[in-house]
Formats: sequence, C-alpha cells, structure tokens
Amino acid sequence: MSNTLTIALASLGGVVLAGVIAHGAWQARKAGPKRAEPAPERTEPREPVMGDGAVVADADADAGSVLAALHSPAPERRASRRAAPKLDALIDSIATLRLDAPIGGAQAIAHLPTTRRAGGKPFMIEGLNIEVGEWEAPAAGHHYGEFQAGVQLANRTGALNEIEYSEFVQKVQAFADAIGAMADFPDMLEAVAGARELDHFASAHDAQLAVRLRAREAAWSVGYIQQHAGRHGFVPGVVPGRLVLPAADEGAPPVLTLTFDSQAALADDPNLAAVREVTLSFDVPQTDPAAQPFTAWQASAQALAQGMDGSVVDDHGRPLGTESFAAIGNELGQLYRALEGRDLAAGTAAARRLFS
Repeated sequence: MSNTLTIALASLGGVVLAGVIAHGAWQARKAGPKRAEPAPERTEPREPVMGDGAVVADADADAGSVLAALHSPAPERRASRRAAPKLDALIDSIATLRLDAPIGGAQAIAHLPTTRRAGGKPFMIEGLNIEVGEWEAPAAGHHYGEFQAGVQLANRTGALNEIEYSEFVQKVQAFADAIGAMADFPDMLEAVAGARELDHFASAHDAQLAVRLRAREAAWSVGYIQQHAGRHGFVPGVVPGRLVLPAADEGAPPVLTLTFDSQAALADDPNLAAVREVTLSFDVPQTDPAAQPFTAWQASAQALAQGMDGSVVDDHGRPLGTESFAAIGNELGQLYRALEGRDLAAGTAAARRLFS
C-alpha cells in the first residue's frame, strides 16, 4: 500500500509540476510581446494604387475605409517604369562639349569618368543623339554630335562648393580631351553662388513628416508589426526594421515608410524581441501628391494604432488627433505651392534629385 501511495503521490506531483510549468509558460507568453496570428489562407498581394481625394482625410471617416479606398485595385492602371534622370538647368550647372564630327557611343563610353561624383555631388554626361535629336546617356550603337555635362548644384548634403566644382571640371575636361571635344564651363563663382541660393531655398522647403505609434500596454513583436502593416499594403524594405508602402510607379520612392528598432528585426527570435514604438513617415519633396501621401499617412497611423492597441504621438510624446493632422495638412498645402512656384513640384524628377 505504501508503494501504491508513493506512486500516486509521485504521479500527483508530476501533474502539479506540469501544471506549474504550463502556467508559467502561459504567464510568460502573456507578459511577452504580442505575436502575429497564424497565417490565414494565402492570397495574392495587391499593388496599392492611390485614388483621387482631398489632402486631409474627413475627420469622421473610418481609417480602415480610407485605406481601403486608397489601396483599391485599378486594373486599367499599370505600374510604369520611372524614366532615367536627365540634366536640368534648374538644379545643374551645365558645361557644353562641342565636337568637330560625330562619334560613336562606344567610343564615348570607353572614356567616361570611372565615377560620376564630384565630392558629395553627382554629375551626368549626356550626348545629343544625331538620329533622333534627343539628349541621352551615351549608348553603344548610337552616334552623337555634341555632349553636355552637368553637376548638381545642391542636395541634402549642402551646396556645391569650389572644391567639388573643380573636381567636376577636372573629370569632364579629361573626358573632353579623350574624345576630341572643346569644353565650355560655366564660371565657377557664378555656379557656386547659384548653388548657395538653391540650397537656401531647399533647406527652407524640405520636410519629412513623421509620427510615432506607441504601444499602450503589451509590447509588439516584429511579426505582429509586420502582420498588421501588411494588411494595409506595407512590404519589407531592404533595410532591417523598415517596411514601405510602395508607389505605383516602378522605381519611385515609397509613399510611406514604417521603421522600428533594427536590432529587434535582427534578433534570433523576432517573436521575443519587444518593440514598443514605431515611426511612420513620408518624404514630402520625394513623393508625388497625386499618390495622396498625407491622406495615406494619416489613415495608416490611425488604422495601425487602432489595430495594434497603440497611440499616435509626436516626437515629444504628445497625442495627435484630427485637429493636429488638419493643421499639418494646411501647412503641407503651402509647402506644395512654394515648391510648384519654383518649378520643383514634389515628386518630380528635379525635386527628387534636389532633395536626396
């Protein structure tokens, strides 16, 4: 009987121990970050296509409804490939390279500078295609009667300076000598002065809008964030801890960017890496207003906060509501008009190059 009792007590102890372990595991899971739900039946991803609408979403509109309208499929509209950048007198200082006779594209390519940067500024060389009469990057099989080279006057690193301009001249002059062209460069002092003026304008009209989504109670796992963001059209970016809402045009900058701690994204078990805050942003000059980035930004912030039990706050942790977004929208409209007045409308090739 004592053996039977011992076995029974041992069995009971095992059951109790198993219960304690299970309870501890349940408590640990409850205390840990929220995890993604099991994947539902797979459906093909849809490319988000932005529709028409006002810059500021209706204060009474449901965030999910707004996002659904923004991401509704439009079969008749296909993603188009973004055209290669071309020189633009608005943002480039351009030198002319004249030839006595046309040369082939292969000859020009053989003598192009090994790098197309002068310090922190990119530069381009284009040839005038004698067959079609258009400027283009040199290509084999084409013939060119003239070339031009331009260095960008400003970007987000600052204005073109004398050292960068001299490096540009040196590299382009070597190319001109190699192909037998006569190079005519703009005056350096005028180019640098123009660069400073353009940089001053760009600095005063640059904007990257961002809000923070902060967990109210339990933290979020990486998978949980990815799952909720994926429901609203976000896809993984090339950098860990970065999700993007792609633009309709192939090669264009994303409409929105959602970022969080990259260390959490690189954790051995992303389901255990706790994230309490993510940042949702869009780059104003880089993004075409026709894609309604502000509306998508506001609606995404509201929808994600609601779905993930989070709050929408600014950099100082202050809550952002409908009135705050409306005020931002008014200022954004003024910025758009200022950029258009300088022929640098947001989302255009020139604006994307300048604000890069």
